[in-house]
Amino acid sequence: MNRIPLLKTVMTPFPWWVDIDEPLLVARDLMRKHRVRHLPVKERGKLVSVVTDRDLKFALDPELGLPPRESLRVRDVCVYTAFIVDIDSRLEEVLDVMAERKIGSALVTRDDHLVGIFTSPDAFRVLARMIRDQRGEELDPQIA
Repeated sequence: MNRIPLLKTVMTPFPWWVDIDEPLLVARDLMRKHRVRHLPVKERGKLVSVVTDRDLKFALDPELGLPPRESLRVRDVCVYTAFIVDIDSRLEEVLDVMAERKIGSALVTRDDHLVGIFTSPDAFRVLARMIRDQRGEELDPQIA
């Protein structure tokens, strides 16, 4: 890895997503089932937002006095300032924005359609691979 990889080669392709009008508990169940911490949100098929495990934990906390968990919808807690990037975006620019905004994901699109998600664990894998390459170490296939 002598050059910076392309975003499309290090993102997680075809991420799970949830509709904005789904019950929040459906989003929580999807996240648990697929062991993800970020879930893109669509409205009428268009990417509009992201909901995170932190958003869910906060909204479902009974001590906050929010409406009953069964009545909450994804739209009630999703983040409308989601970081959405084109698949041809430069990886270092995506990383800079994620670090500056202190966010854990970028939703990746092609022609305004969701094609992937790039998360902090994806970034950690890229960094680890670059460090190994710099040292001339073989990549462990278990974590590749």
